[in-house]
Amino acid sequence: MASFLYQARLLHPIQLVLLLLLCARPGSPDRPQWPLQRVPVVLPQQIEERPPPHFLGPAQLEVTSSCGPECHKHAPTPSYWDLRRFLSYETLHSDGQLTETVVGIYGFDPNSFRKSPAAEQGRSRAKRQIFGHDGRFSIVGLDFLQNYPFSTAVKLSTGCSGTLVGDKHVLTAAHCVHDGKNYVKGAQRLRVGFLKPRQKDSLVNGSSSAKSKSPPADKMKFQWIRVKRTHVPKGWIKGNANDIGMDYDYALLELKKAHKRRHMKLGVSPSAKQLPGSRVQFSGFDNDRPGQLVYRFCRAGDETYDLLYQHCDAQPGASGSGVYARMWDRKRRRWERKVIGVFSGHQWVDLNGAPQEFNVAVRITPLKYAQICYWIKGNYVDCRDG
Repeated sequence: MASFLYQARLLHPIQLVLLLLLCARPGSPDRPQWPLQRVPVVLPQQIEERPPPHFLGPAQLEVTSSCGPECHKHAPTPSYWDLRRFLSYETLHSDGQLTETVVGIYGFDPNSFRKSPAAEQGRSRAKRQIFGHDGRFSIVGLDFLQNYPFSTAVKLSTGCSGTLVGDKHVLTAAHCVHDGKNYVKGAQRLRVGFLKPRQKDSLVNGSSSAKSKSPPADKMKFQWIRVKRTHVPKGWIKGNANDIGMDYDYALLELKKAHKRRHMKLGVSPSAKQLPGSRVQFSGFDNDRPGQLVYRFCRAGDETYDLLYQHCDAQPGASGSGVYARMWDRKRRRWERKVIGVFSGHQWVDLNGAPQEFNVAVRITPLKYAQICYWIKGNYVDCRDG
């Protein structure tokens, strides 16, 4: 029976095509569109060297917080100086050097915090990271695994997942490299893995029939690239952010050399109601399915300005995955997939001694978009359109 359920979760290529077509709804007259907006500017102002970090404990793939959705909604509105402090960031270099960058913020409307997202109230669900029937799908067939958008999913050597967002850049969760107090073991020699078939088991003559077959997990391998720099916002680091640290659970990795895959674009997160079918989707490397890329989609639930709560089935290892949506880009006159958040993972929230569970994604807000885009592009001119 267990074997049957496992096989049922393997997504056949034809099923996958139908699923993506249903989610996209290209013929719908009210097709979902990416909002047109100008984002603010986040610019470095001062860089200081910091003492080399101590790489202490292992990466924790589950995050604990005492602040749930209602707590976040009623949190005080951050001031300009709060935002500057939260968006300032540390950069860890592969040689162990650590720097801190203070930023300035320009063109940001503080009233946007008062515009609560149009979210539907999600009902709390408990027990596990798998809610009811396991709704995850293992992606099969090399023609899917090695092609966009699934080829943008990568694995971190600390055990998390990530998403390609540039020729040399990977977006992931901050807790995958930093536990809130110190950088984790493996952060200095961090590597990013690209799933591919073993060379000796590569397809013969490139036949299309062979491409649709799913190679066993032991026939796949990760090709690793070292990380050159790691950027972590100060909002994540405890003692600086406290309970709102969950809002800043994201990090950007710069690889030592460029990969050769198509990457996914960044996008400012729309409200849940604006998403196609009010759903989110992401792919990652869940620990209970080693060597397999796991895809899932689900309805978005509650949301705050910075966080999106949902019930996507996931296991440790999927945290750090890029949450994305496919919507119509009016400016470019085409459908575009964009990363709109980072899957932070399974969160336990202690509410008056009664634990509640959520699967949470950090939304890419206009300020976070400006910051991450600057890390990738190195200038703000190319980062004004979200």
